Amino acid sequence: MTGDLFTPELLLHGALGIALAAAAGLRIFVPLLVLSIAAVTGGVELAGGLVWLGTVPALVVFAVATVAEIATYYVPWVDNALDWLGAPLAVTAGTLLVASTLGDADPLLRWVLAVVAGGGVAGTIHGGLAVLRKLSSLTTGGLGNPILATAEAGGALAVALLALALPVVALLLLAVALAFLLRSVRRRTRLAAQP
Repeated sequence: MTGDLFTPELLLHGALGIALAAAAGLRIFVPLLVLSIAAVTGGVELAGGLVWLGTVPALVVFAVATVAEIATYYVPWVDNALDWLGAPLAVTAGTLLVASTLGDADPLLRWVLAVVAGGGVAGTIHGGLAVLRKLSSLTTGGLGNPILATAEAGGALAVALLALALPVVALLLLAVALAFLLRSVRRRTRLAAQP
């Protein structure tokens, strides 16, 4: 991937990383687990320095963390606390996911894309869902939050798997989903503000 700044290979790998980062905005550890499984089984080659993401010990840690994260989001009001505490982790995971997929791209380009695109996408999605969950807690007394938690976990898995199979399609679908999320947050904010 050295030479030209934006090669088709770099764009494809970037789409993969950004789609995985978006999944990290939904659930932090699901895309890390999916990427780790893909790397351990030889489906994805990780960038130097980040090959540890594709080791069996990392896979085990990500599996345990995924189960714990998903289970914890079903505990009323704890899920809201996790949203705010998890924001830096989502940004970090998004950054790692993009950096790990960009292979031997120029290190400056790789890390700028990882921080801006990966961390930015993960943080934006995570923040939008935190607002949506808070509104759900306020409008349903927390009863709607398990439905939201299930949709987020399922969405994270679906996006991560789609990213591995069809990264560009995953990225396009994420743009549509992000627009829907923003519209939902605006609508729920208006509903919550009404007397």
